Amino acid sequence: MTLSSLSQGVKLRITPRQTMIKDLCACDAEGTKNEFGQGKRPATGGLSSQISPMQFPAFDWPHRSSTQGSRELDFGPNQVTKRQRKLLLKNPPAAQPLSASSSPSLDSWWRPSKVQQARKRLMKEVCTKYKSNIGQMVMPHHVSRIFVEDRYKLLYCEVPKVGCSNWKRVLMVLGGVASSTHEIKHDAVHYGNHLKRLDSFDQQGIGQRLQTYTKVLFVREPLERLVSAFRDKFENPNSYYHPVFGKPIISKYRANASQVALRTGTGVTFKEFMQYLLDVNRPVGMDIHWEHVNQLCSPCLLDYDFIGKFEAIEEEANFLLRKTGAPSNLTFPSFKDRHPHAERTSAQITQRYFAQLNAFERQRAYDFYYMDYLMFNYSKPFKDLY
Repeated sequence: MTLSSLSQGVKLRITPRQTMIKDLCACDAEGTKNEFGQGKRPATGGLSSQISPMQFPAFDWPHRSSTQGSRELDFGPNQVTKRQRKLLLKNPPAAQPLSASSSPSLDSWWRPSKVQQARKRLMKEVCTKYKSNIGQMVMPHHVSRIFVEDRYKLLYCEVPKVGCSNWKRVLMVLGGVASSTHEIKHDAVHYGNHLKRLDSFDQQGIGQRLQTYTKVLFVREPLERLVSAFRDKFENPNSYYHPVFGKPIISKYRANASQVALRTGTGVTFKEFMQYLLDVNRPVGMDIHWEHVNQLCSPCLLDYDFIGKFEAIEEEANFLLRKTGAPSNLTFPSFKDRHPHAERTSAQITQRYFAQLNAFERQRAYDFYYMDYLMFNYSKPFKDLY
């Protein structure tokens, strides 16, 4: 069956949920306070693998305080904004603290499951209130960013600038393409065609995997992800982004641009880039590196089983790998494969870039990504935002 035969889409069968999925702590990977921080369906058939979608005991979720360095808001009533309070606290969950006698092993299981429950619950509430695509047919474009690992029954939705290169390396090792993530070069990750995308399967194959595989999504503080993309694509040599995006951006937003800049598209400033991004009449379209997560991964439609945070990506990814039965020697890689000597984009660097904009422009940038902030529970990045 060809891709064109999927034009009618895939209707997911909704079955009673048997168990609750797990979660993970939301601490910052560096463990320090930052400027941003203040908080399955039963299998319906499929492959012969004995690995089923991750399932965890259901617990009552207590209010939990954000750990030091977390950019994830506490769900307590004193930590949410007025807009969030109206949406999220109509039926606040009852508090039920851990027993003092809880063992370390139970605690290490319990806390991650709590974080996942909280993230999934919030995402569903936001989707229910603001999005209209819940329950609609799954079309090929909804799953075009999702990579498939059949052996361990994983579906990973790629969000650029959220550790996607290293996640692809992990999937390649799980699939037997390589024995170690460290031996996989950047070009092999992105241009080697070693991984299958979900939209490459027929209608039955897509539906079966969506129903029975563990669906994984990792997200990042939206404006930090944006700055990371800008630094990568416009502050380094790039044979695609400079001519395709740089030239029209400079042409429209730079007065008295030099002929060299107009010809090459190099030297786009962050302010010019933001003018392009916030322009309703952009001279060139959007790109996956700064597209909204909702557009890339359709979280209101696909009901992800695991929602991870870039701010604790190694810890959360390794927790996920252990629970999916991955080899014990496989851990999420920490190396940076592009521009390895450049400082990683951080909250402090993001603040420095946005200091180049005025308060109105910063507000518009926040509003542009507001659904990502709300859906994935990131706090406001600037104090003067409303």
